[in-house]
Amino acid sequence: MLKTKERILRELADAVVAMDEDGAVKLAGEALRQGIHAREAILEGLSRGMDVVGQKFESGEFFIPQLLVCSDTMNAVIDILKPHLEGTDARSSGRVVIGAVKGDMHDIGKNLVKIMLESSGFEILDLGQDVPLRRFMDEAKRVQAEMICLSCLLTTAMWGMEEVVRMLKTAGLRNQYKVMVGGAPISQSFADAIEADGYASDAVSAVRKARELLCH
Repeated sequence: MLKTKERILRELADAVVAMDEDGAVKLAGEALRQGIHAREAILEGLSRGMDVVGQKFESGEFFIPQLLVCSDTMNAVIDILKPHLEGTDARSSGRVVIGAVKGDMHDIGKNLVKIMLESSGFEILDLGQDVPLRRFMDEAKRVQAEMICLSCLLTTAMWGMEEVVRMLKTAGLRNQYKVMVGGAPISQSFADAIEADGYASDAVSAVRKARELLCH
C-alpha cells in the first residue's frame, strides 16, 4: 500500500531530525517515484525537519555534533533531489556569492538557501563556512556577482556581516552588490542597522527577496 504524500514528507522530516541518513535517502527516492516534486520534498520535508533541529539546538537538546550529522543527512538527500531541480529556469536569475561568515562553522541554513536559489535559476558560488570576510568581496569581484549572501548562526559572528558591508564601502564597491543576510540571530532590524539590502528568515523568503533585489 502506497504511503500518502503527507506521510512521506512527514517521515522525511522525521528522518532528518533522527539523523537517519539511510532512511532519509530511501524516502527521497520514494517521494520521487510517487511524483512528489523535488522542490516540495525540500520545502515540506527537509526544511520542516531542519526547523525542528534548529529548535532542539536552541533549547539545548541538540549540540554541534548533532547539528553536523543532521546537516550530513540533509545534504545526502539534496544530492538525490538536486538533479530533479536543475533546468527549472533556463534563464539565469543572477550570480550570487554565499557563505557563513568568519567565526561560524554552521552551514545548515546556508546550504538550504543555496539549493533553493540554484533551483530558482541563480548561479551560486558557495564559499562554505568560516569564510574570511575579505574573501566575500574578492570572490564577488572575481566572478562578477550581483549579490553577496551572508549567513551566521552564532551571535558572536554577527559583527562580520557589518564588516563586509564596511569593506565594500571602503573599496567603493557598495553599489555594485546587493547584500542579503540571514541566520537564527539575524532580524530585519539588524539588517537595517548594518545597511544590508535584504534579510531572509528562511530559504523560501530568501529566494523571494533575491528576486526582488535582482529584478532587471
